[in-house]
Amino acid sequence: MPSYDSSRARFRLADRHIAVFAHLLDGETPPQELAESLTELQRIGLVGEEGELAPLLRDLLGTLADPLVMIQVEVTGEHGPVNHGVVVGQDAVISHDGWPGEEESEYVSIEPNTLVWELARKVNLHRGGEKPEEGVPEIRVETTMAALDAAFVALEEPGPDDDATREGVREALGEADPDLKGDALDRFRDLVASLNATWRITTAWDGRHDGERSAMVRALAVWDCGPLGHWIREQPEEPIMPGQVGPDSRLALVRSDAAEVWRKITDLLPDREELLSGDAAE
Repeated sequence: MPSYDSSRARFRLADRHIAVFAHLLDGETPPQELAESLTELQRIGLVGEEGELAPLLRDLLGTLADPLVMIQVEVTGEHGPVNHGVVVGQDAVISHDGWPGEEESEYVSIEPNTLVWELARKVNLHRGGEKPEEGVPEIRVETTMAALDAAFVALEEPGPDDDATREGVREALGEADPDLKGDALDRFRDLVASLNATWRITTAWDGRHDGERSAMVRALAVWDCGPLGHWIREQPEEPIMPGQVGPDSRLALVRSDAAEVWRKITDLLPDREELLSGDAAE
């Protein structure tokens, strides 16, 4: 059920409610399959009897209808994938947060200068683990997606204690990827066993490439391994297209720290000159 808090200009809305708004903004009557969603919005006063939109929706709908930058945040943890995001518009920045098992997301306007903080909050970026020392070779683990799948299957069948479970994961990894041995095998086993969540942030906007208008995309994927810190997933390389990754695809993780991850999140955002202005889009 949709709801809103006028004191903080925040809304709880499902995708179907956003679809109703889109039809009304275009001057269309929502189709029959959205009739119940329309009724719910009318019941709480966000839509009038004749389809008029409440004034407090102005920033939200104006931003969603004409975005400059779209940012998608996908977080996969114990309860499965949850989608969050931020939409940067001409006059407002709208953040939305999902919740495991819930249909609605919470939409709220934020200050533009808090954008990086907001993205860091969505992925629970935290200080943890030891910062890699300068001049020391990077710590990385390379294997295959098939080995990762085998490790997850082993974790779903835990042993009588933690040591037995970890040994089961180690055996599964060794069978799936015989090239993964020694310290690298132990390290990857420990990373999988300590995994809190995986996440990726994808930013998209209209820009120019080789002088032509083009959709521009940047992305970052990270493993949050709790006490073992943050690991940037270099392969499969983001952004990943549907059907691009299979069991034989390489998986490469590189040890990082919260400060570097913060910098990489910042680098995902386009500079003002990278965005197409109204004149440039003509």
